[in-house]
Amino acid sequence: MLRHSGSLEFVDVSDKLIAVGGLDNLKQWLAQRRGSWEDSARKFGIDPARGVIILGVQGCGKSLCARAIAGEWNLPLVKFDSAAIYDKYIGETEKHIQQVFRVTEALAPCVLWIDELEKVFAGSADSASVDAGVSSRLLASFLSWMQDRKAPVFVAATCNNVTALPPELIRKGRFDELFFVDLPNQLERKQIFTLQLTKHNRDAASFDLDRAAAGAHGFSGAEIEAAVQSALYAAYSKKQELSTQILIEVISQTVPLSVTRAEEINAQRVWAKTRAVPASAQSTKGESA
Repeated sequence: MLRHSGSLEFVDVSDKLIAVGGLDNLKQWLAQRRGSWEDSARKFGIDPARGVIILGVQGCGKSLCARAIAGEWNLPLVKFDSAAIYDKYIGETEKHIQQVFRVTEALAPCVLWIDELEKVFAGSADSASVDAGVSSRLLASFLSWMQDRKAPVFVAATCNNVTALPPELIRKGRFDELFFVDLPNQLERKQIFTLQLTKHNRDAASFDLDRAAAGAHGFSGAEIEAAVQSALYAAYSKKQELSTQILIEVISQTVPLSVTRAEEINAQRVWAKTRAVPASAQSTKGESA
């Protein structure tokens, strides 16, 4: 069914939420909704969880978290390929999206992953003049399906620029919640360093994680991962064992995204402050890059 749809890809996942550093609010929210598609939940009066939008700074684990939801819940994960949905022939795009709906419902319960949601529907506002209304009809079909579907398909969508999304897409009833993933705070950076060092067969307890986390202030999770990898290369070339000092040296030579794109990140924080739920339980107040 997946191969025939042409717009869906089965993703084999082994990651669980324990592999994601921080984001305690989001993890707790997801834990409360685990099993909401089961008969016992229905008898209890619970409707299956509909979906979540994970908004935030690039490189802070949005896609990893979306994948980990399926691993945590032991559900199949299918990824929606937005590029494959469009067709040059009139009416074919609309048929493709209906096929996507039918296939995902046939696979239910499952998790449908839509990466960079804003790129799928960003052009719907002026669709009539751009693509003869195809994008607006695609959005209408998606909104109708999100609102009315009965099958337990949990939609995990990531987004880098929520202001590009149509407002009707993010209202309650389509998605259950909108979470904002900010740059990791000191505690979360320590957790990410621990995960990455353990991943590379190092004993995290032998490193000064407080010092490393402080040095990586303003780093995203992806930048911390890259720093650990670069430090391994540096240590290997020197024929030395990886140490805190080598980590610090590599970190000091890195200019994080929070510096190069500071204005954009601050604008996201301002927007999300009153419109989204923080994904992290511990506030990053005073740590803003």
